[in-house]
Amino acid sequence: MHSELADVIITYATKSHKELSSLLLDKSKDQLISLFTTLLTIYINDRNSSTIREYITVSLAGYTHIDKKIGYNGFKQSTTIGGKSLYCEAKPQNINTENNKNIKHPRKFNGGGNFTDYTHNRLKKDKLENPNMLVSGFVDGELIYILEFPFNHKTFLANLKKQLQRYFPDGDETGRFLRSANFDFNDYSDCATLKTVYLSKANLEKTNDNFNHKFYEFLKQL
Repeated sequence: MHSELADVIITYATKSHKELSSLLLDKSKDQLISLFTTLLTIYINDRNSSTIREYITVSLAGYTHIDKKIGYNGFKQSTTIGGKSLYCEAKPQNINTENNKNIKHPRKFNGGGNFTDYTHNRLKKDKLENPNMLVSGFVDGELIYILEFPFNHKTFLANLKKQLQRYFPDGDETGRFLRSANFDFNDYSDCATLKTVYLSKANLEKTNDNFNHKFYEFLKQL
């Protein structure tokens, strides 16, 4: 983070809004553009928060973002008169190419995601609501793809059930959770209603070394 941005952030956190406004008004247009661009770059690549990537994913898919830690990530009204709201569950992933250079086995997209602290009861609730899954991938904060499919897709459900059954063979246990129930594109690639919400073929080609080969070939065919 360069010193100008650090100064603005510290002023925001420790001074009055009047002092912050005075500081910003002293900046040129180019300086303000540079500050805003740097701040966005930091935010969208933040490893500890996926909020902005989640917002982008949900919004581009036509949902209203729900800004809560627990529950679904977005909703939209059903086109059917009297129909209930349609919910979505977003699973955005970002690969920071600089970080990947320092990892023995660099991360690669496989079209997947995970559910944290999962249980049989949570699966039962999700089956009942059947939210649409939104799986997205960013490289250095740049969006490459968003795919959408229903939670209740047979292969997808079977994968989650298998993991839960392995971890909780006798059903849920108080105070215990399956920390990560994982999936990848193989669990929904055969879905007849799979929708390509967004796909940048040019950026996919440019960043192809960040993709699992089979998933890369799958995206190329969409």
